[in-house]
Amino acid sequence: MLQENELTQPVDLCLPNGKLNPQAVGWSRQPLQNCRLYGRPLRKKRWNYWCITNPNHLFSVTLSDVDYAGLPFVYFLDFATGEFIEKTIITPLGKDVQLGHTVPDDASYVGDGCRINISNVSGGVRMLVEITDFGGKPLQAEFQITEPENHESLNVVVPWSERLFQFTAKNNTLPTEGKVTLDGKTIQLDGNHTFATLDFGRGVWPYKGFWNWASFSTILSDGRTLGTNFGAGWTDNTGSTENALCIDGHLIKLSEDVIFTYSTQDFKAPWKLQTAETGRVDLTFTPFFERIAKTDMVIIRSEVHQMIGHFDGTVEGEGGEVIRVSHAVGWAEDHHARW
Repeated sequence: MLQENELTQPVDLCLPNGKLNPQAVGWSRQPLQNCRLYGRPLRKKRWNYWCITNPNHLFSVTLSDVDYAGLPFVYFLDFATGEFIEKTIITPLGKDVQLGHTVPDDASYVGDGCRINISNVSGGVRMLVEITDFGGKPLQAEFQITEPENHESLNVVVPWSERLFQFTAKNNTLPTEGKVTLDGKTIQLDGNHTFATLDFGRGVWPYKGFWNWASFSTILSDGRTLGTNFGAGWTDNTGSTENALCIDGHLIKLSEDVIFTYSTQDFKAPWKLQTAETGRVDLTFTPFFERIAKTDMVIIRSEVHQMIGHFDGTVEGEGGEVIRVSHAVGWAEDHHARW
């Protein structure tokens, strides 16, 4: 088991000389980190990724700036029909992508027939998306994402070295309601079974990277909410993990690795996720949809296999409580990047 430091006071991620602030290394239950990055031209990475799921649909919005390019993208999946539409925009030097230094900061992009506005409001987040050509159809989407009082999230600094480091905030089981209007047809997303997940990242990265990521939000049979975040590859040999459970808004940090077992020859075959040292996570992930996203811009190359599917199995909460997971909608991914 790893010995990870829990932070309880606000802290700057980066020193004015561009190096990692040693006092920032650790994890917290609230986003205490100010992620203003200094120096290191063309090496800084910033993104806000949102994914909204319910038993029937998935809608995702990302605003990212990798210093030499901005990458706003939006995608929508209808589970019943299999309809999938994705729109990616590439802007030079992050032009028109507006991202802040802290998790609560607003984010936006306007350009290329697209308007994305993500604003923090009382009690949560309001999201508005308009795209004139989304797979040949006009798209309008709006969501109200609620952050319940005293809700906890996973906030982790990954220290590869004093010059290469990453802060990530993972916040899930956020009750959400809203609608997606595609070519005049409106799909209502019910707040009782619709959840948003935020993946917020800021850091100075190595040029090459690989990671697995898996997450889901669900309602348990006893009415409690359960959210999970699991990662591998990205945090290896750093003394940090991105592994946690969130039960009814209370975070349980898992200070051990989670092993992802799957076939790169057949990503749609079932995956296994298990903790390396204990039995606290024992899940089978069964994909029903594969999203493949490839970017090749010479200096930026990325390939992601993001699988959408269902999780079944068990996780262990506090006091040794065994929690059974059944048919929880979520995702798991295999991601290689040079950027």
